[in-house]
Amino acid sequence: MAEPNRKTAERPLPEALDIDMDYLRRVMLRLLEHHSPTGYTDQVVHVVVEELNALGIEHELTRRGAIRASLQGSRRAPDRAIVAHLDTIGAMVCGLKPNGRLAVTPIGTWSARFAEGADVTVLTEEGARSGTILPLKSSGHAFDTEVDSQPVSWDNVELRLDELVHDREGLEAMGVAIGDFVGVHSNPTITDSGFVKGRHLDDKAGVAVLLAACKAVVETGARLPVDCHPLFTISEEVGVGASGVLHQDVAELVAIDTAPQAPGQASIETSVTISMKDSSGPFDWHLNRLLLGLARENAIDHVRDVFRFYRCDAAAALEAGNDIRVSLVCFGTDATHGYERTHLSSLEGLAKLLTAYMQSYPAVERDTQQLGPPKGFPSQPEEEADFHAFQKAERAAE
Repeated sequence: MAEPNRKTAERPLPEALDIDMDYLRRVMLRLLEHHSPTGYTDQVVHVVVEELNALGIEHELTRRGAIRASLQGSRRAPDRAIVAHLDTIGAMVCGLKPNGRLAVTPIGTWSARFAEGADVTVLTEEGARSGTILPLKSSGHAFDTEVDSQPVSWDNVELRLDELVHDREGLEAMGVAIGDFVGVHSNPTITDSGFVKGRHLDDKAGVAVLLAACKAVVETGARLPVDCHPLFTISEEVGVGASGVLHQDVAELVAIDTAPQAPGQASIETSVTISMKDSSGPFDWHLNRLLLGLARENAIDHVRDVFRFYRCDAAAALEAGNDIRVSLVCFGTDATHGYERTHLSSLEGLAKLLTAYMQSYPAVERDTQQLGPPKGFPSQPEEEADFHAFQKAERAAE
């Protein structure tokens, strides 16, 4: 068996950096103030650009607004990237109804069950209009038990504007039109016990985590062995994600996203989750071992999990034809794509893990070659003896 890609004695696993949690909270709440359903992300892009400018981090934008920032390392290429997405789920007006209300269709994948009762803003070309998404049968005094028996679907909800409008003509006169974006309010709260609850923690909490990790690296002057590119994408919720912001020098990509806490899942709100697989397939074995080792070395509370109905920026990067190693690290979240809740301890642990990852050497040193001979290509243990040899080599290296 070939030798494992070992961490040599000269290359110990790095220490995680302390995180400015006041900064993380402030940035997260600032991001959550801005609507950014996929397709309507310009304003939140400007917010992140302002934060990067304040940190003195170089960055550039794609035509549509995905951001590629740069933290310089000792080696320029090949390098690594860490990605979080700025876009969220939301809705769009798909019909003007005779009763002066609006039919809506979802942006991204989420249930109409979680749209019922949502405070929203309709982003028309004539200005923003507030409103509420309601079931068609929303009054118990009028419909009695039919309120409870109405099926859950987008066909069974409508958007009520906070305007004196009662017909289609009134909507048209107001400038409301099919195709107007609907932003769903986050209404975030941070409790005394450390819980963060609100809509769109996916993935604005992840964006705040990445910015806080970058802040720690910049302010401590931490040495990075290779260039690291924090990426902020704008279309993850519709499956495009990191397909258009990478460049060919990137050999490793770590995606940041939300881990669902639910029966049958190992993820919990207070821990970091390192995902082994999602619906697009397994994540890279070697890169995951590096991340797991960094978490263990730094006593970061973490779990492993497998996600069944889930895809992230990493899938989009691979589907675009990039030959890169990808992994997914997450903050634990209850009620994903609904009334979400996580915990500050999970966000802090994830930010610390990212600072350690940025300071670590690549998972596979041979990845310096995009194409090359078999020499140096790593192995995964297969037989029992191989596992013992692999573990012994890793213990010696650590």
